[in-house]
Amino acid sequence: MIIDLRSDTVTKPTKKMLDAMFNAEVGDDVFAEEPTVIALEQKSAKLFGKEAALFCPSGTMTNQIAIKVHTNPGDEVLCDATAHIYNYEGGGIAFNSGVQAKLIQGERGRISAQQVLESINPTFDWLTKTSLVCIENTANRAGGSFYSLKQMQEVSAVCKKNKLNYHLDGARIFNAIVEEGYSASEVGACFDSISICMSKGLAAPVGSLLLGETEFIRKARRVRKVFGGGMRQAGYLAAAGIYALDNNVARLKEDHQRAKQLAKTMIGLSYIDNVLPVDTNIIIFNLNEKINPEAFVQKLADNNIKAVGFGKQAIRFVTHLDFTDEMLEKTEKVLKGM
Repeated sequence: MIIDLRSDTVTKPTKKMLDAMFNAEVGDDVFAEEPTVIALEQKSAKLFGKEAALFCPSGTMTNQIAIKVHTNPGDEVLCDATAHIYNYEGGGIAFNSGVQAKLIQGERGRISAQQVLESINPTFDWLTKTSLVCIENTANRAGGSFYSLKQMQEVSAVCKKNKLNYHLDGARIFNAIVEEGYSASEVGACFDSISICMSKGLAAPVGSLLLGETEFIRKARRVRKVFGGGMRQAGYLAAAGIYALDNNVARLKEDHQRAKQLAKTMIGLSYIDNVLPVDTNIIIFNLNEKINPEAFVQKLADNNIKAVGFGKQAIRFVTHLDFTDEMLEKTEKVLKGM
């Protein structure tokens, strides 16, 4: 039994999801004649109260398209220092859009309305134009922390007052939704654009969606083509996304429960200095200085458990649909015995 805790992207489609994929009606998405893609786009847009959506191969692409559409070269985007768009998208902010990031030191990956307000540049010729605010919910590097609805609304109010675009990197937004209890439509009302991922907690094999108003998505569709993201019979992938939205949202609570249980076991183990608070399905913990993190990851691998280093002494576990109670028990046993 291989236990893969590297990410919630490692899941395999279930038989029912595969059945939905193989039975999908398909066309050509570049010609806007892909019925299953269109159905997924309409379904996701309606869910978040947006006019339109665009199906893309990855969350990096949806985020980068949003930045491209919302900004002009030489502009500035405000985000937390741990943000995915800054740390894990290959320098795409600069490469794709010619804009720079101003990093804000938020609280566990979450920036406040006051911090945003204080970070907006005055309109002097020699300063960059602040044009976009991006938040990540849930926050990956912060251990799956999430924003409250009030926090998102407060940042939204600052953006509206200062004529800034507001984008949500919602790769794991459904984890926040099921844990905090707000609705997708309440989230959607806060933002000009939203990226949601099908291939993380929702366990589809491929795909993310960019949501927004009709004109924004029209521009985004052209940028997707320029980025090489136009697909043809993508309905086989979109069918998995439809199945995921219908069947794999509520069950995210199970992932959260297993993550919290695993974290409880880890707290107090002699070789672990600390475990970040576990809010959803991500566990980040720091080994004490006597432990070599690479050797630790290898020791886990020797016990058929896969994990990733997350900087200096930090290790990350991520629970997901394919991580069962049996695997939880085995992982706890291995950790206690190390």
